[in-house]
Amino acid sequence: MSNLTLAGLGEHVGKELGLSDWVTIDQPRIDNFASCTGDHQWIHVDVEKAKRESPFRGPIAHGYLTLAMVAPLAMEVGVIPTDAAAGLNYGIDKVRFLAPVPAGVRVRLRVVLVGIEPREGGQVIMKTQNTLEVEGSEKPELIAETLALLIPAKSPAKGA
Repeated sequence: MSNLTLAGLGEHVGKELGLSDWVTIDQPRIDNFASCTGDHQWIHVDVEKAKRESPFRGPIAHGYLTLAMVAPLAMEVGVIPTDAAAGLNYGIDKVRFLAPVPAGVRVRLRVVLVGIEPREGGQVIMKTQNTLEVEGSEKPELIAETLALLIPAKSPAKGA
């Protein structure tokens, strides 16, 4: 949704802002996340052991990897208003990991605007509900209520 503006955000509260494209959560992405975080738990990175011993019959993505996908997929959806200079992570009110993400599946993000809180200087805190859907599954992988601090773009100086 690329036509959002700070002034018009209120009109979208309670509405879906958009749906991202599908993205594959493949084993190299899982391995890279493990390297970045130091979380090398076998259920994520030992493919052969996971095939033999995991209740999921193969490796699964880290929950925090899927949570880390929320921000870039929300940006793809276009949740930052066009007249904002920046949208910064401000926090997470609630996260629930509802289902595993097996290596190799595709996920996408559905974003709903839950609320807005005006702040000083034209800034706004935007609360969204983010649902990470797994292709072929009726149950989402995660639902996260996130907060973003929206900073308005500076107006051009008068006479410029």
